[in-house]
Amino acid sequence: MSQNTGLPLFYTRPQPLNAEVHGNLALNAENISYSFATNTNSVPLNATEFGRALKHYPIVFVDSNPSAPVAVLGLRDAENLFVSQDGKWTQSTYIPQYVTRYPFIFLENQDQGQFILCVDTDSELVKEDGEHKFFDGKEVTDLSKRALDMCTNYQAQFNFTVDFVKALKEHDLLIANQADITLASGEKLSLSGFQVVDEKKFNELSDEVVLDFHRKGYTALIHAHFISILNWQSLVDATAAKEAAITKQ
Repeated sequence: MSQNTGLPLFYTRPQPLNAEVHGNLALNAENISYSFATNTNSVPLNATEFGRALKHYPIVFVDSNPSAPVAVLGLRDAENLFVSQDGKWTQSTYIPQYVTRYPFIFLENQDQGQFILCVDTDSELVKEDGEHKFFDGKEVTDLSKRALDMCTNYQAQFNFTVDFVKALKEHDLLIANQADITLASGEKLSLSGFQVVDEKKFNELSDEVVLDFHRKGYTALIHAHFISILNWQSLVDATAAKEAAITKQ
């Protein structure tokens, strides 16, 4: 299991929103599709999402820079079990914010040390002209303002998540793990390259650290992570159902 180490996952041409350059661009809101997420088996997840995501996905950690939690979406590389052929996300399933914010994203301006709202101009969710434009003349529209608010909130949650994972690493709580799975067909799958919280080490933390974790909200997040691991079986069942449907075709 790995994350894109070049451009952020899904993004191929993120550009700072600019009225002169993007004045004629609009969001393709009439044809919202999650097809862009079809070929990934995991997406980044902010810690504040754990309570909603634990019902549907295993939550694990990847040793990226910085290390980060992800929601596991499939058992094979480049396979998302939650997106249908017509680009619909499985109904009544929580959709991670990393997915729902696309095609917008905050990127840091290294020279100025600030974040700038960008949009992936190569995305099928972006089109020329249309009702949901990014700019009205030189002024940003309400849509762009909402996108800015969304990315601002996401960044704040991301910063909290970085601190959470940093605390896990400081106390040596993350250990390498892998999922070895045998499907009903007899096919064996092995998913590796991720980490989980060592439950034994977590239970052996000092009272001082436990209190600190509790005050910061980390304890609840760790328990949510433990609960989410039960969803590996759901992925096995979804993989089997998908293969059965393909066989019938």
